[in-house]
Amino acid sequence: KMAAAAGTAAVAGLWSEVNRCGQNGDFARALKSVNKILQINKDDVTALHCKVVCLIQNGNFKEALGVINTHTKVLTSDVIAFEKAYCEYRLNRIESALKTIQSASQQTDKLKELYGQVLYRLERYDDCLAAYRDLIRNSQDEYEEERKTNLSAVVAAQSTWEKVVPEDLGLREATYELCYNSACALIGQGKLNEAMKKLQKAEELCRQSLSEDSDVTEEDIEAELAIIHGQMAYIMQLQGRTEDALQLYNQIIKLKPTDVGLLAVIANNIITINKDQNVFDSKKKVKLTNAEGVEHKLSKKQLQAIEFNKALLAMYTNQADQCRKLSASLQSQSPEHLLPVLIQAAQLCREKQHAKAVVLLQDFAEQHPANAAEIKLTMAQLKIAQGSVTKACMILRSIEELQHKPGMVSALVTMYSHEEDIDSAIEVFTQAIQWYQQHQARTNHGCCVFQPKSPVHLSLIREAANFKLKHGRKKEAISDLEELWKQNPKDVHTLAQLISAYSLVDPEKAKVLSKHLPSSDTMSLKVDVDALENSHGATYVRKKAGKLTGDNQQKEQGQGEVKKKKKKKKGKLPKNYDPKVTPDPERWLPMRERSYYRGRKKGKKKDQVGKGTQGSTTTGSSELDASRTASSPPTSPRPGSGAAVSATSNVIPPRHQKPAGAPATKKKQQQKKKKGAKGGW
Repeated sequence: KMAAAAGTAAVAGLWSEVNRCGQNGDFARALKSVNKILQINKDDVTALHCKVVCLIQNGNFKEALGVINTHTKVLTSDVIAFEKAYCEYRLNRIESALKTIQSASQQTDKLKELYGQVLYRLERYDDCLAAYRDLIRNSQDEYEEERKTNLSAVVAAQSTWEKVVPEDLGLREATYELCYNSACALIGQGKLNEAMKKLQKAEELCRQSLSEDSDVTEEDIEAELAIIHGQMAYIMQLQGRTEDALQLYNQIIKLKPTDVGLLAVIANNIITINKDQNVFDSKKKVKLTNAEGVEHKLSKKQLQAIEFNKALLAMYTNQADQCRKLSASLQSQSPEHLLPVLIQAAQLCREKQHAKAVVLLQDFAEQHPANAAEIKLTMAQLKIAQGSVTKACMILRSIEELQHKPGMVSALVTMYSHEEDIDSAIEVFTQAIQWYQQHQARTNHGCCVFQPKSPVHLSLIREAANFKLKHGRKKEAISDLEELWKQNPKDVHTLAQLISAYSLVDPEKAKVLSKHLPSSDTMSLKVDVDALENSHGATYVRKKAGKLTGDNQQKEQGQGEVKKKKKKKKGKLPKNYDPKVTPDPERWLPMRERSYYRGRKKGKKKDQVGKGTQGSTTTGSSELDASRTASSPPTSPRPGSGAAVSATSNVIPPRHQKPAGAPATKKKQQQKKKKGAKGGW
């Protein structure tokens, strides 16, 4: 009895120690005391339960789960359901945690809270939203703010990943977490400017709340703000401000945050900015996406996007085998997804295997008709790259849901025109116009009633008419123009086109239609011609007649002071120039080529040297000149023939007159030339 009493006293002391350590948060010492109790009584339910709690508090989730699974007979699901589910949740065994929660006989508030977290990790956002709404409605404690934060996170995830328009929950954004989640929801809706303002508000609230704690340093604040800044950089990237986004991303990486999920997302976004440039930096950044635990921090779509970018990076770095391996793995995970097959086709094109790429895309389009349109567009692009424009047109025309789109019609017409296949181009126009005619009709009380044609329909008819006129199909163009004119009889431009077309085919019809044109008086535009001519940018300005007034003269003088016009210098005349004497018509010819040149004076000892251009002769030229024969009248007076000399023939021409002091002038010119030669060569 005394031994039993001593053992009971020892157990009571140990329980007191466990209680005291638990209150102080010293779960390591508490665990030692619990183990001593279990040595005395190994099947003590309370002791086993306390041991599991101590292990969870110390972060030993795997060991705690081992204790639970070892003592299943003692620790039944009713006793230990929450702890077991929590351990599975923390060990990322999310499906097992869900089963444990659902198998519990009683759904406590703790299990409901954990249930919401599990649903969020499983991306079952609708069920998660309902769970948190029920918790908020039926709970009144100090954790209400945390539940509202989780609720706003669910709404943000729906907006981002499921493109669901979020409903207004009426949450007061008093904390930076709520502001941040609200910003994420706005990003999902594409409201980037509003989202940026929310993030700026979240940053301000975060600084205020953390600065109140004296133990928090500036580095701690920056670390907490990292996720907000990361989202800001993402908005900048979406807005096309890639340089600003890249700078902010790199600043966050320098802080070395402990959140591996944040680092992986930032590294992925930097890789998308780099694309096929700066691949060495991208290869460094991709290592951050491979960190341990990343797969448990990000959503499925985020992880998928990272894997896609890894495959693209492998293609850009010419790692063909790695690219094929990654894209094949992605295709096996998501057989209906477009990107894996597009990456494989791109890799084949880089290897100059265009035919294989087309076959690959064709097979995918046949297996997945829902995604056939995007695949066929890529196939057409490959055909164009190969020079098979006609085959590309055939592929594009097989996309029924895009045949009537203006962009598709324009592309097909341009391609057929390039191939000079005008009939096929007109057929494209005709099919698109017929599609709009069929889909514009509506049934009203058994009768088919046609609404006025849509702007797109009318635009297609006009483009078809212009195309036909351009390529000489006037009769076909006339029917289109008549259709347009019926829709809008007041359209003068269409009427003018119609008259112009008829004038080449049926002039009488053109005359009849011309009567519908408005009169010249009604068409005259009230234009101030003077104001138009004097306007800025007019190429022609009519000069006003009449003298300038005093103000205008001053204005002209002022303009002259700003920019002086260069006056043309008058040509210098000889000093003995006589205006009464007619200038010599041969003054521009060299002296020896003039008709009255008599040669050098007699008495010169030097032999006559040939003058003139190279190859010319000085003697006998007159005998060889047919114009100087007796049958031809003289074109200029000859020396010694008095009949052809005028009354002024005795006057020396101005070209031959030498002014007084000519030798001095020549010396001055020679001096000037010498001076100028110093600065030349």
